[in-house]
Amino acid sequence: MTDPILVEIVEGTLASVEKEVETAIARTARSPMIRDAHDFRAGIHDVRMRKLTGRSYSALVQPVVRDFPVETMKPGDVYFHNDVYLSEGGIGHLPDLCVTVPVFHQGEVVAFVQAFGHHDDIGGSVPGSMPSHARSVYEEGLMVPPIKLWDEGVPNEAALRIMTRNSRMPDSLAGDLDAECSACLMGARRLAELFDRYGRQAVEASFDAIIDKTTETFRRELLAKIPEGTYVWEDYAEHDGVDEPRLHAQRITLTVDHSALERGEGDGKPDGGEPAPLTIDFTGTSPQAKGPINHAGDYADGVFLKKWLAPVLRNLADTPERMAELDVNEGVVPLIRMIFPEKGSLLTPVFPAPTNARTFVILRLLGVLAGVLAKATGGRMPADQETIRYTGVHGADADGKPYLMREVLGGGSGGRWYADGEDTIHVVPDSRNIPVEFAEARWPFRVERLALACDSGGPGMFRGGLGYDKHIRMLRDASYMSIADRSILSCWGVNGGLAGRPFRVEIAGKEMEGLVDDHPVQAGELIRIRTTGGGGWGSPYDRDPRAVAADVRDGKVSIAGALGDYGVVLDGDRIDEQGTAELRARLRPPAGRFFDRGPGYAKLAGRPFADVDELRSPLDGRPSHDGPPDSGRSRGGAPDNGPSHGGPPDSGASGKHLHDGGPPGEGPIGEP
Repeated sequence: MTDPILVEIVEGTLASVEKEVETAIARTARSPMIRDAHDFRAGIHDVRMRKLTGRSYSALVQPVVRDFPVETMKPGDVYFHNDVYLSEGGIGHLPDLCVTVPVFHQGEVVAFVQAFGHHDDIGGSVPGSMPSHARSVYEEGLMVPPIKLWDEGVPNEAALRIMTRNSRMPDSLAGDLDAECSACLMGARRLAELFDRYGRQAVEASFDAIIDKTTETFRRELLAKIPEGTYVWEDYAEHDGVDEPRLHAQRITLTVDHSALERGEGDGKPDGGEPAPLTIDFTGTSPQAKGPINHAGDYADGVFLKKWLAPVLRNLADTPERMAELDVNEGVVPLIRMIFPEKGSLLTPVFPAPTNARTFVILRLLGVLAGVLAKATGGRMPADQETIRYTGVHGADADGKPYLMREVLGGGSGGRWYADGEDTIHVVPDSRNIPVEFAEARWPFRVERLALACDSGGPGMFRGGLGYDKHIRMLRDASYMSIADRSILSCWGVNGGLAGRPFRVEIAGKEMEGLVDDHPVQAGELIRIRTTGGGGWGSPYDRDPRAVAADVRDGKVSIAGALGDYGVVLDGDRIDEQGTAELRARLRPPAGRFFDRGPGYAKLAGRPFADVDELRSPLDGRPSHDGPPDSGRSRGGAPDNGPSHGGPPDSGASGKHLHDGGPPGEGPIGEP
């Protein structure tokens, strides 16, 4: 039996080494994307290529071991790759560069330390290596299959020279790679000390115990809360940069079978064909897009996607505190079976399909899994969030040197069955926006406003979190760029909650699309950016009027929003309780749909909701369940006509916030 004290020591050491690697990278890297925005992450894997740490997601070791067998590796070796199609699904787009270092004990490989992050530029047709209108991966930058970047501690200068020569930002690329290689080598030394102290057999037994604990914890605490049955839901990307905006579907059919492992049919192998308690079938996902929103997810039996999607399950934990304690490591893999469509879909693209905006798909899949679990549990899941998009400018500074400012701005998370969503969060762990002081000192613009976007959160009993409202005044001529989804579609609300506001950018008063490479911006012009708000949870007419009044005082909801979206009548700081009760009685529809997608869906689909949006969908294999008695559902089924929320009499509301239409942040509350 494994010593439980040693297991705790090993688990703590792994987390400490992972954190130390990330800290070293953050302190020594050069690019703003890595150093300041923290768009990178580290991971530790055992010699069987299983991910051991769960604080952050990471790429895969499989492509390195595939091309360089472990018996050929030597101390001081560092491996590198960024090739999407040769990464076994671990790399989504070419700017994500991955460094892998083997860990040695008594001359044998016993583990791996890995880091990968989003770098400034790796070549391609546009600055930043993310051409929004790409039709081929060849337009997106330099592709590097797994190579040995350092050989027994000696850097491969020829390979480094090729990579930096292809980059518009060679100095920052070279500095970032040096930081990542050095940090991973340091991490490998730290991990080797663990093996030296306790021995290989004891440490590897602890690895098994750590992974097995995750498997059992997820199975017992989380999966047990999902009723057996089959549930179907889908969501959409709205454009691919090439075709006109339309619905690109990502569909999940979730089958829950709690007895799969007990029957002995699943033995824990990371094999997508093995029976598992959860089967995620992506059949019905749209064909491969012409533009760069594809994600090569079907390699290595979908192991990367399993670990990417599994954190959604943590929302089923008994408390938020317990949710935060649950790590996602290789232990989740045997619990999930994945079924992919034939080659040629958004998730199974055929080389050389472009992939640089694959976030449109993999982020949407998080929401699709949350949505299908909401159907299965009667709403005990958060509403939707879309917490990543790239915006920025590029041009030449006063000295004529080229620059690229690219920022990964977050947005609001969805309302939850017990609380409002969080404001301006990001899907990348420990990430942050670029500090205003740093930005203004480095690039030729002023940040005139950085605030919460008033009214952006979806109305609900628990409101969606707010997005950013950021205004940038250019001091020199430049070009604006954007890789952003949810500029038409919104983050959906659930269980009677309403959708949040979509992403929106205006330049000199002209509204931009979500995918832009090089829109000219003149000196003196203002770029106004409003990121997405999360969806609401539960009927907004069930929200405590005092909470609405507090949101108005805090500038999160305008007076018009309080009246139109929540039916709350305010007289200064005082709540008109009688007027509020009367208005809510008039506004409240007889029933509301389980999901609200906002007005953008009707614009693209020609109808207000999808066939899968009812709590009991005719497409589900079995009727969905109402969920636990304390799930807080405020509404049941829905009529086929009319929006899922109302407005003042004769308001003409039809699936949108009643006070939409003004520029971001304007209104009685939230004036610049």
